[in-house]
Amino acid sequence: QLFADCSLIISTKTLNTITMKSFVTAIALLLSITSTAAFSVNGGESDRRSFLSKIATIPAAAGVVLAAPQSSLAGPEIITLPSGIKYAVTQQPSDKKPVVPLKGDIVAIDYTGYLANGQIFDATHSSGKQNALLFKLGSGSVIPGLDDMVSRMAVGEKVQAIIPPELAYGEKGVCLDDGECLIKPGSTLVYDILLKRSSIPPP
Repeated sequence: QLFADCSLIISTKTLNTITMKSFVTAIALLLSITSTAAFSVNGGESDRRSFLSKIATIPAAAGVVLAAPQSSLAGPEIITLPSGIKYAVTQQPSDKKPVVPLKGDIVAIDYTGYLANGQIFDATHSSGKQNALLFKLGSGSVIPGLDDMVSRMAVGEKVQAIIPPELAYGEKGVCLDDGECLIKPGSTLVYDILLKRSSIPPP
């Protein structure tokens, strides 16, 4: 019954290129993730590392979507975007008809950013920061991966997203003049993101 509840969308061309071994591996990974609370900040560093190690091995073949069983015991569905971002919804919007932002809207988010080793490098609740991050969607004022992820969210929704280097700080990283780097070049980043508000900018 568990396998019957899983949705699998595979094009004929893609099906011919996926081995039975990789398919079984993907199913096993998804089933193991359903018992892991690795999508919450409160889960701790070991849980975040577990999430990273598991999701990094899930096949990202184009046209393949593997959904975890939708039950009270199932973990969140892991979604891979065409851009390479992997994410899971950890909190659904409370409104029945939640607001979805459009390009050019002013959005407010709470976020926590992690390095791949689980270390926090920035957060809206960190020392000296009391407010949500405000920015104009699609304006390039934040890294491309964050902008792309927020554009797909609804107000009240919370996600955990893995953003590849090319959609983060790329091969430059975030480094000081003395060579010390807060974010090393080529770093994959993890963000917990809560979309708090979205509004149309004033004329």
